[in-house]
Amino acid sequence: MANTHLGVSTTSSGTRTKWTTSFWVKRCATGAEHTIFGSYLDNDNKDKIAFDSSNRLQFASFQAAGYSNGGNLVTNRTFVDCNAWYHIVCRWDTSNATADNRMKIWVNGVEETSFSSRTNPSSGRESLINYTTYTRIGSNGSPGNYLDGVLSHVHFCDNQLYQASDFGEYDTNGVWKIKTSPSVSYGTTGYFILKDGNSLTDQSGLGNDFSLQGGTLTNTEDNPSNVFATLNPLLYEARDNTFSNGNNTVTNAGANDWSNHYGSSTLAMSSGKWYVEAKVVTRVGSQAPLGIISTSEVINSSLQDDGRGAVISSGEIAVYGSVVQSGLTAIASGDIIGAAFDATNGTLQFYRNGSTYGSQLTSIPSGEYYFTCNSYDGGQIAFNFGNGYFSTTAVASAGTNASGIGIFEYDVPTGYTALSTKGLNL
Repeated sequence: MANTHLGVSTTSSGTRTKWTTSFWVKRCATGAEHTIFGSYLDNDNKDKIAFDSSNRLQFASFQAAGYSNGGNLVTNRTFVDCNAWYHIVCRWDTSNATADNRMKIWVNGVEETSFSSRTNPSSGRESLINYTTYTRIGSNGSPGNYLDGVLSHVHFCDNQLYQASDFGEYDTNGVWKIKTSPSVSYGTTGYFILKDGNSLTDQSGLGNDFSLQGGTLTNTEDNPSNVFATLNPLLYEARDNTFSNGNNTVTNAGANDWSNHYGSSTLAMSSGKWYVEAKVVTRVGSQAPLGIISTSEVINSSLQDDGRGAVISSGEIAVYGSVVQSGLTAIASGDIIGAAFDATNGTLQFYRNGSTYGSQLTSIPSGEYYFTCNSYDGGQIAFNFGNGYFSTTAVASAGTNASGIGIFEYDVPTGYTALSTKGLNL
């Protein structure tokens, strides 16, 4: 969401001593405070549910005299996986006679019990969350400390006490999954937004619609039931890059060094047939906008020198540092490069703006591979792993896709699919 934040349209307060919220969130960055829910009156009166700068989850109510007069839970566990969706349920119940039961957190169906910091709210303490129009989603309410991430199925249940099992359940494989239409009540000021896409219309039936307060709200095919690959900002070799748009866009710093300018997929491929698109937003001379590289090779190397197949912006295809095809049309800013990788049979075909680019590479050894891009002296590349967007721009006209998984600019070759968890299980 970057600097995107949402506000609720209701002007009345709900029950501020009892409520439950449930949401699914996928982080896109770490190491800074990212607020999911926030309510801000002033520096002395503010509530939040946030990932703190140490990547812990914090559920806090800071009022007047500080946390001692409000409440504060900070987990010991950290949340640094930028490919995972976390299901988080927070419950506020200051009418509870047991102090340790007044604030509760569940993550992926399990109640958190280990906290680095814990201050219980006083009996009857009213939260600022659920107080008129001060509540925001995606910022601390001032606004600030924006959530850099993706949200789905956001529930707020006014004057209701629920737990994680009311919103999720285990599948037959023991994986925690979403209940798309849970049997819960929403009270008076409750709401259910971001149900299937980026709609801010309240699905609870109460009409408590949200509105966009800033930034851009982009839809994504990536969701708790089907996790799509993105670029990996945690990879050490990506340390001089800036990642944005849900980690689907990579902007390289200008420093001349191959080994710290990688953009590699969060999911790897060892079998199956996979398709991806990458738009060259800013073309530079020393650039490999798309290719594959072994998971064991992304160490102080370059896609051009160590990739098992890479498009070079000058109009070449390289394998392990050797140019195997030359004289192709040079890549220009605005070009969309596609790659169809058959990991089972060891073949790789590149495309440029929907047409084949060079000859198919064959005899690729079995192993685990990432889709990767790499630059030496800057540039920007926007990936479409199937979300149907390059940065914040939707594809012009979606191509055909027999698997039905993902939205791409051009036709997906027969038998290929998006790199996602559903795709992995085809």
